[in-house]
Amino acid sequence: MKNKIVNVINIDSKIPNLALEKVKKFYKDKGYDIYSLDLLAGKELTYVSCIFDWNINKLKKFEGKKDCFIGGTGYDLTIKLPKEIDQVKPKINIGFTSIGCIRKCKFCVVPIKEGNIQVVGDIYDIWDGKSKTIELLDNNILAAPIEHIKKIFGQIKKENLTLRENGLDIRLVTDEKAQIIKSVSHKEYHFAWDNIKDENKVRKGIDILKRNGINRGIFYVIVGFDSTFEEDLYRFNVLKGLNQRAFCMKHKNVRDDYMYRKLSSWVNSQSIFMKSTFEEYLKGNIKKEDRKGKFFD
Repeated sequence: MKNKIVNVINIDSKIPNLALEKVKKFYKDKGYDIYSLDLLAGKELTYVSCIFDWNINKLKKFEGKKDCFIGGTGYDLTIKLPKEIDQVKPKINIGFTSIGCIRKCKFCVVPIKEGNIQVVGDIYDIWDGKSKTIELLDNNILAAPIEHIKKIFGQIKKENLTLRENGLDIRLVTDEKAQIIKSVSHKEYHFAWDNIKDENKVRKGIDILKRNGINRGIFYVIVGFDSTFEEDLYRFNVLKGLNQRAFCMKHKNVRDDYMYRKLSSWVNSQSIFMKSTFEEYLKGNIKKEDRKGKFFD
């Protein structure tokens, strides 16, 4: 007898799509064959996920199809997996031990989608028992109760794993938390500086990290959302002056803006960022007729 088929389509996620991984495990455990083929859409049970709203046009061919379920942050925040699928825990070395966040950043959908911080598991719900690395997608693990933070990092240390995290809230760093963070092997320490008004908190957090032996991290900086170009450039210069790496994330408001594209190229070319000023970078990388504005006064 031919096995039943489930078609699982990941529109745009660059990392394993956890919702789709739950779908795959749920149906695989029931004996279904799993495929990822557009051709099956509408012919077999199909699940489609879209993470980024700018790709929503790619969903048109799936809409209205029989037995086709569409979801994802880029499609509809209110759509959730059925409870029996959502509670599945695929051990693929990437996942959440907490969801939600205490912040209410205007550009972020997490508070709307997940609400306040909630503990949902530990690394043994994620880790396959073999991998030497684990990736936590927790949106703000440092906002979780200190007991949970100690538990998670303690488990990672016990199993001698290398951690990749989804970002640590620099505003919540304390000496105790810095010591906990440093107790496990990291691929990179990830932080963010979203609002120029948080400068003093960012500086204080970096001081605490350095005091506890974490000398450098990489800061994700959203630009062009509710800040001016000058404020965005200022944040990068502050971070560079504090010997921190940075990653420029252009908001869709400025995705095609020429100067923001140059800013992004400068910052995200890490060796160039650390060795040159933005003005020096511009002078060496644009045509003579384009060299205008305050940076060349």
